[in-house]
Amino acid sequence: MIIISLFMLFPAGIAFFYHETTSGISFLKAAGGVICLSIFVIFLTAAGRKEQMGAREGFLIVTFGWIFSSLAGALPFVISKQIPRFTDAFFETMSGFTTTGASILTDIEGLSHGMLFWRSLTHWLGGMGIVVLTVALLPILGVGGLNLLRAEAPGPSVDKMTPKIKETAKILWSIYLLFTVVETGLLMFGGMNLFDASTHTFGTLATGGFSTRAQSVGAFHSPFIHIVITVFMVLAGMNFNLYYKLVSGKVKDFFKDTEMRVYLSIFGITTLLIAVNLINSYGTFGRSLQYAGFQTASILTTTGFATADFSLWPAFSRNILFFLMFVGGSAGSTGGGMKVIRLTALFKIGINEMKRMIHPKGIFLLRLNGEVVKKDIIYPIAGFILFYMALLLGITAVVSTGGYPILTSFTTALATLGNIGPGFGRVGPAENYSFFPDYIKWVLSAAMMLGRLELYTVLVILTPSFWKK
Repeated sequence: MIIISLFMLFPAGIAFFYHETTSGISFLKAAGGVICLSIFVIFLTAAGRKEQMGAREGFLIVTFGWIFSSLAGALPFVISKQIPRFTDAFFETMSGFTTTGASILTDIEGLSHGMLFWRSLTHWLGGMGIVVLTVALLPILGVGGLNLLRAEAPGPSVDKMTPKIKETAKILWSIYLLFTVVETGLLMFGGMNLFDASTHTFGTLATGGFSTRAQSVGAFHSPFIHIVITVFMVLAGMNFNLYYKLVSGKVKDFFKDTEMRVYLSIFGITTLLIAVNLINSYGTFGRSLQYAGFQTASILTTTGFATADFSLWPAFSRNILFFLMFVGGSAGSTGGGMKVIRLTALFKIGINEMKRMIHPKGIFLLRLNGEVVKKDIIYPIAGFILFYMALLLGITAVVSTGGYPILTSFTTALATLGNIGPGFGRVGPAENYSFFPDYIKWVLSAAMMLGRLELYTVLVILTPSFWKK
């Protein structure tokens, strides 16, 4: 919480730079209040510092860390009265930290520079993970760090790249910082100013989707900018552990990764299919490829940026984007969704079952990256898909109680649980979430957190056995 508060000083400085005194003071008030409360809590819990954290403590810290970070992050919006209603401010902040990109704002350009920067900065912090950042900076967590990373990191498993989890977190953040600097520089080279370049970089690498413009990236009529953001969305949707292997000289491990190859294949094939379908809409194959590649990357990686209102595209292209909403990025990426590795594993299991029907006595093993996958990995994957679909239907039912049609209700659930942002119907790329009543906004906020923390982290806390000694 203290770290989150200290990061508020950056948008405060930007607010004062642009002579937005009210916004700047709002950040200082929020940061000061949260820091004082945090120090008080630290003193209250000083007696338990010598106790080692286990898995249960890790799940609790991650889950409630996300909740309280969103509560704290909403304060500047409310104090400045730029988002006066706390429900809306919490929804916007949870959407930021969970890198969903769903917004209740009807006038984005009406926000101050400081607030726009903070809105995008929540993406950047949540992208690689508030908890991973904490592990990297606070060695006091010690052995508990691995439990925290397991609870927060996207995907079915976490590769511990170095013996000390603190070093792992530092490596992940170093790669993240490098990408941030490079993309910001390229966007400035393409014509963006530093403010727009940094905020859109935050949204890209976090696969979040918050923009400083109501028309999103489409407000920048530059093919170069569109291509740069497309490339970095694709990079952000890949497993960051692979980049560590690449810089470590393990080139073979990088290229033999099953998930990476499937992920890039999905992106490439769907981009080509949509590009061909859009030729009549954009005149040339080059332009249609540009728009198709951007929107495919945006939906596949659950970023949510837009250069066009894809709800107006031909039915074939819209349907492909709809199916991509179920996929998501790679495990170990900043993307949301079910993850490519889970769907790949389930597909291979299905193929093996068909082979077993032909050869009942045959032994068919599930292999990923050339290695046999143990059953104790397969079961959680199957369970995740089951819970994901059940929650998707449940959230759809809750949204439909507001009287909204099935397309709006279902894609709202899918866009929030999958941390995508835009959907179809009344939550399309040119729309927002402001029209929902408060109770639905709170349910969708919970859905965003569930999706970002991969369901199990939150759901396990709700089981009676979790609280038994």
